[in-house]
Amino acid sequence: FWWTSGSKSNASHTNQTEDGDEGMSELKSYQMYINGEWVDAKDGKTFESVNPSTGNSWAIIPEAGETDVDAAVQSAHRAFTDGPWPKMTATERGKLLRRLADILAEHSETLGHSETVDTGKLFQETRWQARYISDFFHYYAGLADKVQGDTLPIDKPNMWTMTVREPLGVVAAVVPWNSQLFLVAVKIGPALAAGNTVVLKASEHASAPMLEFAKVFEEAGFPPGVINIVTGLGEPCGRALTSHPLVDRISFTGGPETARHVIRNSAENFAEVSLELGGKSPVIVFEDADLENATNGILLSIFSASGQSCVAGSRLLLHERIHDEVLGEVAKRAANIRIGDPLDEASQMGPLATLGQLQNIQSAVADATSNGALLMHGGQQPDGLGNGWFYEPTVVACPNQDLQIVRNELFGPVVSALRFHDESEAIRLANDTRFGLAAGIFSNDVGRALRVTKAIRSGIIWVNTYRVVSPLAPFGGYKNSGYGRESGLQAIYDYTRPKTVWLNTSPEPIADPFVMQ
Repeated sequence: FWWTSGSKSNASHTNQTEDGDEGMSELKSYQMYINGEWVDAKDGKTFESVNPSTGNSWAIIPEAGETDVDAAVQSAHRAFTDGPWPKMTATERGKLLRRLADILAEHSETLGHSETVDTGKLFQETRWQARYISDFFHYYAGLADKVQGDTLPIDKPNMWTMTVREPLGVVAAVVPWNSQLFLVAVKIGPALAAGNTVVLKASEHASAPMLEFAKVFEEAGFPPGVINIVTGLGEPCGRALTSHPLVDRISFTGGPETARHVIRNSAENFAEVSLELGGKSPVIVFEDADLENATNGILLSIFSASGQSCVAGSRLLLHERIHDEVLGEVAKRAANIRIGDPLDEASQMGPLATLGQLQNIQSAVADATSNGALLMHGGQQPDGLGNGWFYEPTVVACPNQDLQIVRNELFGPVVSALRFHDESEAIRLANDTRFGLAAGIFSNDVGRALRVTKAIRSGIIWVNTYRVVSPLAPFGGYKNSGYGRESGLQAIYDYTRPKTVWLNTSPEPIADPFVMQ
């Protein structure tokens, strides 16, 4: 059940060794990172990771079982309670995070390359992202010694009362395969800055980048056990981690169905939970918008990262006056996108990350066209790209919002377009979804933009732009897009809890509790 955003696993499972499988020696072998050591799964199980550009296996990944998860959590718990980590000042933790940020930037090529091979994202994007997330670690390094409590003007005489904020303990961080390094930064950054320790579960769809990240973490010099990285399937790895009695907080990014399991698992340990669950984000273009800017924003929102983004603008709402013009231009521009090897700098779009995604999208597009939708462009696998999981950027004009392609998150380069008559209808269509992560508004009328921003129930609203992020800006969703926020100042407080301290300043002894005054 550990699918991410509805996609199917691209991992093929094996218990065979190199000597027992012809061709296995050509695959790159990885180990998990537990208690500062590189280890295999205790029972020796592994699975293969597939390069989506070729459809071929390229790496062998350990398949963690319950024993491995327990070892990782126990390691994190020991590091939190004993050893050098809990004795460090907040300023010292900040210095370690700065070192991590600097080393991360130095290794951006290696990290980006492994993520591209394992997920199919463009190398130019993964390499840039690996460099940029060092800013997130620098941001939280600076916040490490800025977490403050309060002195309370208490209503009792002779009492000095204050709150201090302390780390929670062991954090279970669960990340999907898309935007892994970014999600690691927004989870691990504030968790470590606040003084917690972490067990991170990498996605079974693309585990290698997280294990490459562990090498960077090791080089930075953090004490053993402060971060542990395990790889495996939802059952038993994900379940064992999120239900472990020593886990104090769960930070999960993925799909709603898996999130329901996570919530049930947290009943076993009463861990605090935050969820970021994807969306079906609307991009609304009004008749007064700058249409060149809007068109570029639409293309950015849905076709960058092959549409494999939680905030992908997969629902396009166009005012009836400009519907045909804008949709025609989007289809024309989509037809000119260069699809190819994501390691090639000339490519503008790579493959889908899993075969299951490809099959799901093909089914959804076929269902839409058989129910009255008009295919403006795409809807096929491109020719000449071998066995990779490539799919054309696809533009579909839809008659209504009842189609599967409009209701469900596809996690691919498919945009569903609808027309609207006026502002109130645009708002109604935008909110007519079980998701609420992001939205885009294109209009030159500032008053209208503010009205619509207030009316739309989404955690992120971009006006005349799209897909902009910053370590200073929180993000998260409404409704089935989850709860809690990541990034920004508040995030570090979410990884702490307040402790109230009462100090009696009176020189007199406490009154005898059994003598009534």
